[in-house]
Amino acid sequence: MPNILYFPTRYYPAISGAEFYIQSIAEILYLKYNYRVNVYTSTAIDFKGLREPNGRIIKNGDKYYERVNNLKITRFPVKYNVSLDDKIKLIKKIRSYTDLELTDECLTEYLRNGPYLEDFLEGLAHPSKITLDLIHTSFFPYFNTILTLMLGKLTNKPTVCTPFFHFSNPRYLNKNLFEPLQKFDRIIACTHLEKKILGEKLGIPEKKIKVISMGVDYKKFILPRKHTPKRFKFKQKYFKPNEKNYRMVLFCGYKNYEKGAISILKAIPYILKKYRKVYFVFIGPPTLAFNRELSKIQKTIEPRVINLTPDNLKGYYDVKKIAAFNETDVFLMPSRSDAYGIAFLEAWASGKPVIGANIGATPEVIRDKIDGLLVGFDDYVDIADKVVMLLKKKRLSKNLGLEGRNKVQKNFSWDMIAEKTHETYQELFLKQGE
Repeated sequence: MPNILYFPTRYYPAISGAEFYIQSIAEILYLKYNYRVNVYTSTAIDFKGLREPNGRIIKNGDKYYERVNNLKITRFPVKYNVSLDDKIKLIKKIRSYTDLELTDECLTEYLRNGPYLEDFLEGLAHPSKITLDLIHTSFFPYFNTILTLMLGKLTNKPTVCTPFFHFSNPRYLNKNLFEPLQKFDRIIACTHLEKKILGEKLGIPEKKIKVISMGVDYKKFILPRKHTPKRFKFKQKYFKPNEKNYRMVLFCGYKNYEKGAISILKAIPYILKKYRKVYFVFIGPPTLAFNRELSKIQKTIEPRVINLTPDNLKGYYDVKKIAAFNETDVFLMPSRSDAYGIAFLEAWASGKPVIGANIGATPEVIRDKIDGLLVGFDDYVDIADKVVMLLKKKRLSKNLGLEGRNKVQKNFSWDMIAEKTHETYQELFLKQGE
């Protein structure tokens, strides 16, 4: 079987949707389709680690993550203290024999985003040592996408990119960022709307774009029987003893403005005016902006906010996250920076109603009033009204959640996503063999 190289920006223990997507399909293609799989990535764990030395990284000598579920992971250290001029000089040297035409403006933008993997770049001088048949990268607009194109040029192998193109976010619409996506042999879009935007704004031919949605291991989210000893009880752990019957609203993702986490905080006072007995649970990496807004709200009211990060969940991240999805009453992620939103699938797998923002690709993912509700992005009054609606109307809430669960079980297993990805690879192998 072919040798597949995956080259994501980060990899486990990084936990965002793009990394989980690559990990899921890589492991299934290795186990089910017998692909020979390798993973190249950076040492960064969080987004700050892609660019700044004070971010979270896997340190040199830490061998714990060299293999993850039988896959070999090669992590290149991110070089931080290198001037932009020196970075561009090395890129131009490599570019001179890869024949990859990119403007200096484009290179500058991608180098600023990181991760700058100097060791990988220097290794491109010896491409004969690299054995592969196809390279698949994610996500836009980070520097590993350019490194993938360079390696593809040197080895004359097809390149695939799943960009997770956040077209509703203005900072992703910088035209200097578009050049690399136009050069991949295949682009995998998460939705038909993303495909349309990639064609209209970037001029990528329709035949180059394949639509493959995200997936979920829905069996993980099936609620165990109550007497099962291993079942972790989220409310019992985090709610006050006399408040275990209170309702719960869950957010899971980066706690920033783009994901809608700060809008949720602003909505909390409006929610509490109409519905008092509710906890707000936030799971995901922290941000300064979120912490500041939370402190501001806590000075005026006493919201029941449970603020959890991967660090304080430690080795029980998956167990506690799944328990949170199982026990919540509403999943709320009013984001404008989701190409799809795996967390919506996880909520539906748990049979829960979801609320997302009526922007970007989300209206294609959430069918308004069928399996969830849509709100205006950063419209915290609208967010509050929809949350209260679902907390008060239990039958509506239950029906939306069940409709979502049925949809997930029929169409969104990771096995289905991996099969479609396998078919995409086979098309490229056939095309190269012609």
